Amino acid sequence: MSKFFEKLSEMELNCSDSSAVNIIGEIYDNEIKLIEREIFLATSMGNRYKFSDCNSLLSLRRDMINRRISAYPKDILPYLKDFNESLRKALKELYDNAHQIWKTIKNDKSFCGDMELTAKCFFRYDYPEHHPIQDEDRQKLWKAICDFEWNPIYKDGVSLFPLTFPSDENVSFESFIGMDCPSGTWHVGIDRELTKDMNIINALYNLYEHTNFAITDFIYVRRFETEINIEVRKKI
Repeated sequence: MSKFFEKLSEMELNCSDSSAVNIIGEIYDNEIKLIEREIFLATSMGNRYKFSDCNSLLSLRRDMINRRISAYPKDILPYLKDFNESLRKALKELYDNAHQIWKTIKNDKSFCGDMELTAKCFFRYDYPEHHPIQDEDRQKLWKAICDFEWNPIYKDGVSLFPLTFPSDENVSFESFIGMDCPSGTWHVGIDRELTKDMNIINALYNLYEHTNFAITDFIYVRRFETEINIEVRKKI
């Protein structure tokens, strides 16, 4: 690992600002591919590879991609807007389903003991079908990026925090997605002037700021899945 990072640190990390037909293709150059080859190597080694090193690989890849894509804010803005809206809809579905289930079970006497419901939202396991890069190895990379060991913050899903009942029973949806905060609270590294009317939700901020996903990993995602768990604790 140390030799790999020494080699990478000697490379030219500046992305060309020349007009490119395919912005994503320009960003994903040999430097990014070198990191991804190391990620593929790590996935093939299993437990012989330290998860702290895996985390470092993903965060390095994320930082390089995000730094480069920031030079093309107007190019990715439409995808960012669409993703923000898709994410909002997915979380609204999660929120409604969680409340409906909790309403059904909280007074059900067949559940003996203290109950807790936890609701989380995740990306679908399948690699995003709308992503510009559709190489054969993308599903393998997507699996690594979505791995909780590699990407530990993602263990709680895409949202800033999972829904937990009964403690969040009275939390409004607007509060859950951070829309009760002052305008501009949630920033994702793009010119604030361009995104000022976008109503960025806190889950998008969480993905950009806290997880190991690069912005180009998730802005093409349009399919999600939910996980709702019910835990019953009782004394025996």
